[in-house]
Amino acid sequence: MLGYYSKLSTEVYGVDKPVGSSFGDVEFYMERLDGVTGRILEPATGTGRMLVPLFEHNFVVDGFDSSKDMLKVCRKNCEQRGLQPNLFEADMETFDLNTEYEAIIIPAGTFLLLHERQASLKALKNFHRHLKPGGKLIVDLYLPTDSEVGHSTLRSWEIEGGGVITLETTINEIDHINQFSVAHNRYEKWRRGKLLDTELERFAMRWYGVEEFRTILENHGFRDIVISADYAYGKYPDSPKQSITFEAFAEK
Repeated sequence: MLGYYSKLSTEVYGVDKPVGSSFGDVEFYMERLDGVTGRILEPATGTGRMLVPLFEHNFVVDGFDSSKDMLKVCRKNCEQRGLQPNLFEADMETFDLNTEYEAIIIPAGTFLLLHERQASLKALKNFHRHLKPGGKLIVDLYLPTDSEVGHSTLRSWEIEGGGVITLETTINEIDHINQFSVAHNRYEKWRRGKLLDTELERFAMRWYGVEEFRTILENHGFRDIVISADYAYGKYPDSPKQSITFEAFAEK
């Protein structure tokens, strides 16, 4: 059984994408949430990269993640800043709360980690059920740009104490019919030339056509859909390398 957002990958995430770091998305989400005074939910909140700055700007955000390691770091990041959000362990497709939210946000393509179609549709139904009438869903998607099985990349990060974590990513499978890819991530932690720890992670991601996802949202009770490219509101994408953000409202 391969790991998934375990200890080393969580450590890399914290170094590579620290709390508050932005690809333009943190500012965009704050702008699109302007006027929201009720509770916001961030599924797959990770280490709190988005949650913490939203909370610090007086948004009330609950967050959950399926990774215990991610949640542990998120709690630590919040405690260091004197923040006390409601954080809990759950999955996007099965979480069940007695709360209706004014907004649900899934930045950074995290929704694509639900690579099985039925799981992703179940999650959308769950989001709709947990939104107030007229509540807002904001979700980022990406299109695949790697198209060769066997292609590998190698990255490294320096960590505290003089160590290094390396990440070798190899594309293991691309299923064009079912629209998902699978990569194997090998994490290795080194210090003074000695290997301290290693993890192997199966990393599967789904993709959607732009208009395909619009139709899926409409079929799941969402209306007034606005599509934005690279966090320019209302700018329709014209390149597969752009981030694509969908904003939609729950019709009850």
